[in-house]
Amino acid sequence: MSKKALILTGNLVQDHEFIYPYYRVQEDGYKVDVAVRDKKQVNGIIGSKIIPTKDIPELKVEDYDLLILPGGAKAMEYMRQDVEILKFISDFNSSGKTIASICHAAQLLISSKIVKGRKISGYYSIKDDINNAGAVYTDEPVVVDGNIVTTAHYKDLGIWMKTALDLASKGS
Repeated sequence: MSKKALILTGNLVQDHEFIYPYYRVQEDGYKVDVAVRDKKQVNGIIGSKIIPTKDIPELKVEDYDLLILPGGAKAMEYMRQDVEILKFISDFNSSGKTIASICHAAQLLISSKIVKGRKISGYYSIKDDINNAGAVYTDEPVVVDGNIVTTAHYKDLGIWMKTALDLASKGS
């Protein structure tokens, strides 16, 4: 059985936070789907073309072993208002499978209501949002709490992805 990862993203995603995981998980043997609302091509904040393979309504938790949430403040501004995206993230969390979130994607975790009582990281500018959601903001290169692996910044992409892949290989 092959492993499958899903990158859930939107327009003006932070390019590094999409591109590195996209290729890194393939190196680890994952097939990767990219989901964007309406399955339309979007752009990264610095111009990368992101071509989706799935639309949000097509997503099923049981199809994936790993969920990757790249950041980008502008992308999150819209994605966190999409109740179907938030429900998918919440359901994925309930499955116990690994969720890897970086930077502003912590806002999706917050809006999905899955952070209360957990240690998570995110971009420093949303520290208050994380704490106000009932989580404990933790400023480390990588933070693991149960099935959720978070980091604040793309400077820590390597250790974040390594940790997420290690956790996913254990089945969370």
